[in-house]
Amino acid sequence: MSLIKSISGIRGTIGGAAGEGLTPLDVVKFTSAFATFLKTKATGNKEAIGKRLKIAVGRDARLSGDMVDRLVTGTLLGMGVDVLETGLSTTPTTEMTVIDGGCDGGIIITASHNPKHWNALKLLNARGEFISDAEGKEVLRLADSNEVSYAEVDDLGHLVVEENWIDRHIERVLALPLVDTQAIAQAGLKVAVDAVNSTGGIAIPRLLRRLGVKDVVELNCEATGHFAHNPEPIPQNLGQISTCVRDNGCDMGIVVDPDVDRLALVCETGEMFGEEYTLVSVADYVLQHTPGNTVSNLSSSRALRDVTERYAGCHYAAAAVGEVNVTTLMRETGAVIGGEGNGGVIYPALHYGRDALVGVALFLTLLAKEREKAKEKGEKLTMNGLKKRYPEYVITKNRVDLTPDMDVDSILAEVAAHYKGVSGCDVTTIDGVKIDFADGWVHLRRSNTEPIIRIYSEAATEDRANELAKEISSKF
Repeated sequence: MSLIKSISGIRGTIGGAAGEGLTPLDVVKFTSAFATFLKTKATGNKEAIGKRLKIAVGRDARLSGDMVDRLVTGTLLGMGVDVLETGLSTTPTTEMTVIDGGCDGGIIITASHNPKHWNALKLLNARGEFISDAEGKEVLRLADSNEVSYAEVDDLGHLVVEENWIDRHIERVLALPLVDTQAIAQAGLKVAVDAVNSTGGIAIPRLLRRLGVKDVVELNCEATGHFAHNPEPIPQNLGQISTCVRDNGCDMGIVVDPDVDRLALVCETGEMFGEEYTLVSVADYVLQHTPGNTVSNLSSSRALRDVTERYAGCHYAAAAVGEVNVTTLMRETGAVIGGEGNGGVIYPALHYGRDALVGVALFLTLLAKEREKAKEKGEKLTMNGLKKRYPEYVITKNRVDLTPDMDVDSILAEVAAHYKGVSGCDVTTIDGVKIDFADGWVHLRRSNTEPIIRIYSEAATEDRANELAKEISSKF
């Protein structure tokens, strides 16, 4: 059993002894601490004095979701907090609910791409964004303190259930100036969707039809929580959608993770468009119309940097891994688009959060418009053809499982020290260790969500990327 407390929230396996997994006792403990944290924060805000806190709660469809939701909601009511319950939702939808619902914070009940026996509490501030590392540490401190107290019976919180927030989210996406439903409808696209039996099966087909896509092939779109395959949207888990796209003559496929903040795309041949190129292609479209800066994390492809620099006066910056780190740097640099290379698109014109819905809408607009341009020239543009317009890089993703005797910090420090003395290498240590070579890079870091060291490497070919990763790995 595992319980991981990090910048990505409180994440653990369901069952087992308290403190060793995400048990009911742990859910109550951390929910109480978060409510206490928000109350303490509100005491320093003159506008908040005397007002009852309101927290939005949403969940994905995983099997433990309803149980955890009831514990979270009951605990918040017991803390004297009003709860805006959205029911089955998505991570970006819950973020939007915090903003549009005038909430003081939010809790998303999802373990994202982890298997079905995991669940988690993701904690949001009043802007609908993940709380900072320092704030997260304060929540953890409160969870282990005696500073939590519950409301008297006359001061219990009130529950409001509103389950139409996905539709509200879709309306906000459709209203964006860069989303062109007419162009999408005229393109006559046939699109397959794999929602891995979670809430993407509610949101994505509904969004596609509102965008004007009339021919939608639904795969694993029943929100049962019985994931049809490993829910992480990476190539080795996506054989079913690849076959579906080919067999049904689709123009493309769309894959989301259980909480719908990651977006992977499939070409008409069944080949992966590449999760890194979700953000790259969407950024290309946004920069065409609203030039500005871009941000991704250190483990993301160089292709975003290359595409950004095609536009005069536009600059790219890299943040530490973690959505809150990316959004912080996006605000600092005034970025018009950003995200993470795992298929996470952050579009500030809507909100500061990874959002597969806005990613789908912007990408389909790009594809529709580029297909129309090609048609005017007597050509036909496919997904594969679009992919060839972008710099070609290959990322390999490896991992080392942690054991109790491994001193991760010492290992990373030794690697950093070694390469700081190598000519032509640029070493970054804001998040693990990243070594940039002239023709590629390797990034080693401890995962925020699993007990592993991630080893990502990128180069122009898979062989070179693996060679770089092997060279670094040999140092420990």
